[in-house]
Amino acid sequence: MKIESSELIINSDNSVFHLHIRPEELADNVILVGDPSRVDMVASFFEKCEVKKSSREFFTVTGYFRGERFTVLSTGIGSDNIDIVMNELDALANVDFKTREIKEKKRSLKILRIGTCGALQPDIKLGTPLFSHISIGFDGLLNWYSGRENVVMAEAEESFKRHMRWNAHLPDPYFVKADEQMASLFEEDTIAGMTISAAGFYGPQGRILRMGIAMPDMLDLCESFKYKDYRINNFEMEGAALAGLSRHLGHRAATICCVIANRYNHDALPDYKSKVKEVVELALDRLSLMV
Repeated sequence: MKIESSELIINSDNSVFHLHIRPEELADNVILVGDPSRVDMVASFFEKCEVKKSSREFFTVTGYFRGERFTVLSTGIGSDNIDIVMNELDALANVDFKTREIKEKKRSLKILRIGTCGALQPDIKLGTPLFSHISIGFDGLLNWYSGRENVVMAEAEESFKRHMRWNAHLPDPYFVKADEQMASLFEEDTIAGMTISAAGFYGPQGRILRMGIAMPDMLDLCESFKYKDYRINNFEMEGAALAGLSRHLGHRAATICCVIANRYNHDALPDYKSKVKEVVELALDRLSLMV
């Protein structure tokens, strides 16, 4: 099937429209961060860098860590940017840019998002790395794609909606598992649990400034929800979209977040960069071991 130029825009230098990188500039190991300034921090661990590209909030460096090729890319904030990033990464990996046809042999990327988050449980300390074994999408993004039922955890979704007394005006939440091998590589160094990916930073995460929210008891209900051995540990804004689209497209993905605030305890860690750097070093170490 040929993909029309209106659907996949390829720039004059053979790079993909938003990310501005070419297929040969993408490594199989991909680190995603939200903040463009964090890309250089991740790349500081590389022995050698061969690509540096910048377009809008998307800053990309490809280089080598312990002999393994890595791409680190900033996504900006929110699931709408993850939709752009994941579709363009997949196009770079699995579409022939000359013929515009989908390649017969598919390339599977290993994608790890490193972010920051707010914890929901009172016992989670500031600076702790949390691994999202299950991501819960409040953003509704995955619901726009056919085949949703093939990648989500339907039983968990129904249990959650009953527990939350889900507001009918809100997008249906979706539950997606992280890549199982990534989960096993990080199990000794992170706290396991579920993560909510919110559609915003304020109301969608239960923050009240001058406007009330549609579900006033949302935080208490999220904190008390359990699914099998997992509880909801934290809020962030991108992980569920990453997990859902990656699983749908045949890539292997997960999210690790450093806790910089605790919503239950009402405290925060303003000087968190050194803790994030520790998570980055851990992530590169573990991902370099993945086959």
